[in-house]
Amino acid sequence: MDMSVICALGANLSSEQGDPVDAVSKALCELANKGFSLISVSRFWRTPAYPSGSGPDYVNACCKLQTSADPKATLDAFHDIEAQNGRVREARWAARTLDLDLIAYGDAVLPDLHGFMQWRDLPLGQQQSAAPTELILPHPRLQDRAFVLIPLAEIAPLWCHPVSGLTVAQMLAALPEAQKAAIHPV
Repeated sequence: MDMSVICALGANLSSEQGDPVDAVSKALCELANKGFSLISVSRFWRTPAYPSGSGPDYVNACCKLQTSADPKATLDAFHDIEAQNGRVREARWAARTLDLDLIAYGDAVLPDLHGFMQWRDLPLGQQQSAAPTELILPHPRLQDRAFVLIPLAEIAPLWCHPVSGLTVAQMLAALPEAQKAAIHPV
C-alpha cells in the first residue's frame, strides 16, 4: 500500500552537483529515480542558516511523495541521495551540500508517542549535540521551523500533525513574525 510522505529539502553549500538550487532540483529527480512518486513540490525559498552566522543562506523546499517503502527504507533512500550529493555528517546543524528530512510518513508516530515527545521536548542546548539513534516521526522540530512550514504551507496547508492536531497553517501562524520575515522565495 502506498503511503504519503513529506520531505523537506535544503542545501547551502555547492558540490559537484552544482550550487544549492541545483542540488535541491537534482534531489527531486533522484527521488523519482528511487521509485518515489512526486505528488507536489513547493517553490524554492532562501533561508538564513541556523544558528545565525553558521554558514551561507540555505535553499529550502518541501515535497509530498507516495511510496510503498517503509519509513526506515524511505529514510535510507534519502540518505543515499544525500551521500550521492557529497553530504558528510560531521557536525550537528552544520552547513551541507544537501539535506533531505523525512518530516512525516502518513500519520506515523515513531518510535512511539513517549519517544517522540522526549525528542520534541528536548532543551535547545541538548538539541545541538544529541542525535537520535532511531527514526523519530513526525520530525520533532517541524513545528518550530519556518524554513519547513513556509514551503509546506504551499503544498499541504491542511496537513494535520498526528500528535498536536494542528494544521501546517496553524503551526506557521504560531511562529514569530521575525522568523517568517527572514525567508524569501528564490
